[in-house]
Amino acid sequence: MQARAVKKHIRSSPRKMRLVIDLIRGKKAQEALTILKFLPQSASADAELLLKSALGNLNHKATDAGTNINDNDVFVKECFVNQGPTAKRISPAPMGRAYRIRKRSNHLTIVVQTKDHSVETESN
Repeated sequence: MQARAVKKHIRSSPRKMRLVIDLIRGKKAQEALTILKFLPQSASADAELLLKSALGNLNHKATDAGTNINDNDVFVKECFVNQGPTAKRISPAPMGRAYRIRKRSNHLTIVVQTKDHSVETESN
């Protein structure tokens, strides 16, 4: 069983977020939460909240299906960052010029899955 969570328009550059996300890809969910909690980067706070949301979605999905999920069986299957919209601003510069300021944002997606995920086949 797998579940995902998506957070859009995060006010951080995609490059900075990818540095954080690369550390948790493929790890167990509890280990990933511990890593994110103690990272000094500010992007880790958004990633931690989103991972908790994905775990909550998985638990909700499991209770709807009538199953119980062990926390040790859950791992981060995929996590990726896409570029969001860029807000463009202008800063005054010397001699009547203007410098461009690009305030970047990103979209973060985290997919969690249980280890005993069986592939469902359709019967004819």
